[in-house]
Amino acid sequence: MNGSQLSMKADTLAVVVLPELGGKIASLRWLPRDVELLQSPLTDYTARDMTMGFEESDASGWDECLPSVAACSLRTPRGPVRVPDHGDFWRLPWSCEQTGNEIRMKATGAGLPLQMERRLSLRDDTLRVEYRVENISDQPIEYAWSAHPLFAVDPEDRVQLPESVKTVRVEGSAGDRLGAKGTGHSWPRTKSAAGEAIDLSLAGRIGDGIGDKVFAQSPLEGWAAIVRPKRGVRIEVGFDPRQMPWLGLWLCYGGWPQGMARRQQCVALEPCTAPMDSLAEAIEQRSARNLAPGKFDSWAMQVRVQAVAGS
Repeated sequence: MNGSQLSMKADTLAVVVLPELGGKIASLRWLPRDVELLQSPLTDYTARDMTMGFEESDASGWDECLPSVAACSLRTPRGPVRVPDHGDFWRLPWSCEQTGNEIRMKATGAGLPLQMERRLSLRDDTLRVEYRVENISDQPIEYAWSAHPLFAVDPEDRVQLPESVKTVRVEGSAGDRLGAKGTGHSWPRTKSAAGEAIDLSLAGRIGDGIGDKVFAQSPLEGWAAIVRPKRGVRIEVGFDPRQMPWLGLWLCYGGWPQGMARRQQCVALEPCTAPMDSLAEAIEQRSARNLAPGKFDSWAMQVRVQAVAGS
């Protein structure tokens, strides 16, 4: 890894953070079996700029998407703003202070005057991430946020959601496998646009060319998980559905990025504030968060990793 890095280690988990590369959580390793839980880099780590696409980076680990996931153009009281792909913050260097198994981090957006703070704390089998987003301007700001942890998966691993989740809606699907944006599907078993029976909870192989982004309303139970029997581990993401009312699911088995030598084999469990990737669309649909001058929003999520019976 290039540049400075910070690390934390607890009973069963170890974490590596890269402050200069968007404050990326580059590694979340489960120590009992020495298993890396995050998608490995598709290319070498390199410096970011404010216009590159996410596919031009390493496209790995855990980043934060703020103030939008998709690139979009906005009209604001300060004039027009172009928000880049996956937002500003994965591109920016973050200031960091570490005390033991706690890292406090801060960065200020380039397009919209938002300041984001994260506090990472590692205890036993759980990584907790606390967030604070502040409007540091004298004008209101609308934003959307999504966590972006890319969890590595093996074929036949399972995405596990509470039984209360019955349906999902398509944001995008490689080759229109699930149909156009806005198409609804039952969870987990449904049919592709071509009529083929599929199980959305079952991880595929990198040769499948699958890249599906869907949204579900956040379950009241406040969790989503990945069960990895071959690795003997279960990864559960916990969150407050009142603060994060939507759950994005990125199911990628070789379907992205197109035209690249290496492709993702991962599932992202993404608590988020809006049921679409574009902030411009969220504003239009009245799903964006609105921050008055000098005000802030705060929330938290956690990742708990435990052993399960496996091969």
